[in-house]
Amino acid sequence: MSLIASLGALEIGLVFGLVALGVFISFRVINFPDLTVDGSFPLGGAVAATLIVAGWHPLAATAVAVLAGAAAGALTAWLHVGLRIMQLLASILVMIALYSINLRVMGKPNVALITEPTLFSLFTFNDWPDYVFKPLLMLAIVAVVKLLIDLFFASEAGLAMRATGGNARMARAQGISTDRFTIYGLALSNALVALAGALFAQTQGGADISMGVGTIVIGLAAVIVGETLLPARGLVLATLACVLGAVLYRFFIAAALNTDFLGLQAQDLNLVTAVLVAGALLMPSLKRKLVKRAPRKSADTQPATAAKEAL
Repeated sequence: MSLIASLGALEIGLVFGLVALGVFISFRVINFPDLTVDGSFPLGGAVAATLIVAGWHPLAATAVAVLAGAAAGALTAWLHVGLRIMQLLASILVMIALYSINLRVMGKPNVALITEPTLFSLFTFNDWPDYVFKPLLMLAIVAVVKLLIDLFFASEAGLAMRATGGNARMARAQGISTDRFTIYGLALSNALVALAGALFAQTQGGADISMGVGTIVIGLAAVIVGETLLPARGLVLATLACVLGAVLYRFFIAAALNTDFLGLQAQDLNLVTAVLVAGALLMPSLKRKLVKRAPRKSADTQPATAAKEAL
């Protein structure tokens, strides 16, 4: 795999690292199976691209995209806590609605940003090439976002949100409004996903209505891969594992598509994605089996060792 392909995989991996952080918050922190991600990701790209084409500053357009994603997540949570619609169904309803909303926002299936200013064109450093500068800027953005998330979850509000997902009944007994923090949690989760969508549209030169297909699968795979390779009980390492999982996931895909002897092409992307996700889902169970077998082997060797010492 060439240097340009490797840096491109790093860049996209960091973008989906933000998606993984959002999925981590919804699935792991507040324990809410949220499929809104497949709609909020293209929502962020659609809002940012449309506003940039309309003459908005890229930073302001990205900020509005984040707010739009937060509103989508809050709507999903409200359908559950307010109208008592089951979690999965509420997220599916919002995801379906967002498809039409994204078309309304863009006014057409896609919006091009090739000739428009973006966050990446605003910041330049010694005329570095794009394939080097973009991953560095994405790394800085992801690092700042991760630091802010870690600081938030160490605060009183963050601990209350974690308690909401960990044990809602006990959290209510302590005076925590679990419904309110569920709304806050999903709003934060989808705000991160929309930020990723806005940055993805600006790195790829446009937004498309189909850019969100399979986003939740990629986010879950990144979380699972990260947790398997970097198991940690602390939240700081857990968020780091999500980002690393997303980067490794994109590297696996890039390596598979750029390996000649496999004979894979661009149209095989969904097949490679399915295989990688299946492997990521199997990794935790395989790891548990290996851990269980290790003590048995050591226990089996202890009687033999004791017999030799007796002789």
